Amino acid sequence: METTNNISMTKFIWRFSYAHATAFMIAGIFAMVFMNYEYLFLTEPLAFMRPTSDPIVPLGAALQLLRGVIYGLVLYPLRKAFFEEKHGYLKLGLVFLGLTVLGTFGPAPGSFDGYVFTNFPLAINLLGYPEALIWIISLVGILKISNKYEHKRIVKIMPFILVALILFVGIAGYLDAAGYF
Repeated sequence: METTNNISMTKFIWRFSYAHATAFMIAGIFAMVFMNYEYLFLTEPLAFMRPTSDPIVPLGAALQLLRGVIYGLVLYPLRKAFFEEKHGYLKLGLVFLGLTVLGTFGPAPGSFDGYVFTNFPLAINLLGYPEALIWIISLVGILKISNKYEHKRIVKIMPFILVALILFVGIAGYLDAAGYF
């Protein structure tokens, strides 16, 4: 098992931040390509979502770096349970599934409250699960690789490359959607 007890809070937060933003981008690309979000966000009952042509949407993955900071801060005290104990990564994935997908606060489609308090049809409630599972698997996988091979040069360099790419794509997408290109 990896040892994360001595990892600095800053390093832990950085790791969560880039892992989450990267996993979010992977899941988002999957959803845009295979789940036809461009069309779905323009039709009921998902028309409450910003259309994919809105300039803020391409910044989504870049802005997720901030959510990664939140995850890192919250999970830092629990790092041993997830990264050193047996089946820790599975536990982490289940916690994310339970708290961010099924048990999210508010009536989001696919969440417990979404089933109880909305009029969304079953198909809409189920729609986001593939994207969410890809996000969770990617996040946990990136964290596992980052922790297991942290001494490897490529694992030290790759996060910076990925974050630079995410920022570049987000800013370029924003500028394009805003009409600057």
